[in-house]
Amino acid sequence: TPFLIIPPFFYDLFLFETLHYFFITSVLIIIFVYDLKHFLIPDKILLPAIFISFFYYLLRSIYLFFFYKNPTALLNFSYALLSGTLFSLFFLCLYLISSGKWIGLGDVKLGFFLGLILGWPKIIPSLFITYLIGGIIGIGLIVFKKKKPKSEIPFAPFLITGFFIAFFFGQDLIRWYLNLTIQ
Repeated sequence: TPFLIIPPFFYDLFLFETLHYFFITSVLIIIFVYDLKHFLIPDKILLPAIFISFFYYLLRSIYLFFFYKNPTALLNFSYALLSGTLFSLFFLCLYLISSGKWIGLGDVKLGFFLGLILGWPKIIPSLFITYLIGGIIGIGLIVFKKKKPKSEIPFAPFLITGFFIAFFFGQDLIRWYLNLTIQ
């Protein structure tokens, strides 16, 4: 029977997916706080999270494709992988152009992780929200003399905030924007 080859944790896919989202949330909270305090994203937290999430989405896609006959499952995984890669490449370009002054390599890796989870097209509002919130807070810190224009500001909290807003409201934001531009 096919159930003999299914890993036991896939018997209840909803439970496993919920646990994965709790895992993602926990990792992002740790990264948020750690980057605020140390201006650093720890690889010992982020790299295992990327590895676990990559294989979670791969196994989930294979499971949905073969056992639920979902023809788009593998395509969705490839979109998530492409989104993570594009998000990460965007930040890598910023890192290379600025020689690491604008953004760190931890943000590049975090971009892959967040892009993998969000997928296409939710990475677009995430990126927009990230820079919008970062710009507002950065300008506010300069205006209130808490930071100088050349001061370092941790970027991961903005990335993570943009991620959560896009995760929960990304489709609505995309629809809203398209309705504005089409009319």
